[in-house]
Order: sequence, then C-alpha cells, then structure tokens
Amino acid sequence: MAITVYGAGAIGGVTGAALARAGHDVLLVDRAVDHVVPVRAITPDVLGGGLDLVLLSVKSQDTPAALEVLTPRLANSGAIVSLQNGLNEELIATAVGSSRTVGCLVNWAADWTGPGRILHGGQGAFVLGELDGRPSSRVHSLAKLLDVVAPTVVSDNVLGYTWAKHVYGALLVATAVVDAHVYEVVERSPGVQSMLVKLVVESMAVAEAAGIKLEAFDEFEPASYRAAVGGDTVARAHAMKIIAAHYRANTKTKTTSPCAGARQKSARCSAPR
Repeated sequence: MAITVYGAGAIGGVTGAALARAGHDVLLVDRAVDHVVPVRAITPDVLGGGLDLVLLSVKSQDTPAALEVLTPRLANSGAIVSLQNGLNEELIATAVGSSRTVGCLVNWAADWTGPGRILHGGQGAFVLGELDGRPSSRVHSLAKLLDVVAPTVVSDNVLGYTWAKHVYGALLVATAVVDAHVYEVVERSPGVQSMLVKLVVESMAVAEAAGIKLEAFDEFEPASYRAAVGGDTVARAHAMKIIAAHYRANTKTKTTSPCAGARQKSARCSAPR
C-alpha cells in the first residue's frame, strides 16, 4: 500500500521517516519547496491520483486547502487519517465521507527546525479510531502500521481523545503568552493554576454540550479539573504537577493549539461561557 504523508513538517516528517525506515512505500508532500528539496518529497502541484492512504499533518488552518488537493485524488477505497491538532475530522468527513475518514490523537512531540530537518521531542499517546466508534479491521491494520512511529492504541471513542487534546490546548495556549517554559508557568502560583483550571473546564463544557465523553491521556486527566474547579486543591496541584513533569521530560520548542474549533462548537451548542 502506498502511503502519502501530506504535510511533511514536524509530525508528518517524523511519521514519514519512521515508516520509510520500516520499509514502507512513503511519499512526502509539502508546499515548502526549500523543505522538500533536501529529502525525497514533492510539492502538491505534482501529486498524482488514486491515493490509498493519506496521513494528513498540515496545520488546522491549512486543512481546507489541503482537502481541495486531496479530495479528487483519494481512491474510492482510500482513507485520510488526521494527524493534526484541532477538530478536523468533521471537516475531512464532509469532504471525502466519514467512511474514508479516520480519527487520531497525536501527543508525541516534534518540531520543524529548518528545511529538511525535524526534531523528535519525546514520546506520547497515539490513538486511532473510526469516527462512529465501531471496531474495524482497517483501524487495527493502521495501528499496526503506525506502531513503528509510536506505540499505537485503537479506541472506540477517538473523538473523546481528539476533543480532550483540544480542550487541554486551551491551557497550553494560555501558557504560551508568558516567556517561560510550560512547567514554569503551571507551577507559578495557586492563582495561575486556578485560572488555567477554569480555562480547561470552560472548554470541557463545550465538548460535553456537543455530546463528547472526554478521555484521559498522558498528562491530561479531565476528572482532576472537574474536582479542582470545585475547590479541591489536591486535584488542582496534581493536574499541574503531571503537566510540569511531562514538559520537563520532553523537548518541545513551541506550542500551538488552535482553538477555533471549540469556539465554533460553543456557538452551536450554547455551552456556558
């Protein structure tokens, strides 16, 4: 099976390299010409059709443009797996159909450091699943394939994971406004911690209003935030402690987690503000 990695930046670059190293037929596609020249990759304008498997790893804001390229080129039996931050599965499913869309949580770290150069910054959760939660041979085969990139788990609630990361992203975006490491911010003071908890719980309300059951992963435990917002200082300290431990152990040079999807869902669901 031919594998197309569309968006050969941080996540896509690491994924493509690991799959190629394992002997798979991988084509990397990226619009940055200076990035594709040093490696075996192409730009979107020369991408052919009949694509079997597309691992979509562009930034969320670039998803519509990517789908304009990919939709007419995806094989009838093909699939697009979103290796992205944000809530892109619905957008992808609208373009190519839910039967050709696979949800995925990526929480291992990587950064683009320069043309042809990617930094793999640490391990983390890697979860796949059908959008409707049904077990399928397809997702189990994909998990086996992607296991060479990072240990991969199949879930019957993959949207619970993608939403959970999006919710957690509200906290990370808040820490990014301070010129300090994430672990320094979350340990700064009880006041800062309380503010971060409230941000997360507000986003959790949007997810729950949309009918999503949030899942715990790595350094994010929804139950701790529910308890913390109710005044449980032990839960608040625990929630911040595991974030600090995670970011001390992993090299990550920047944090980006677009929150537009949650804002749109909030408007649709009339979640409390």
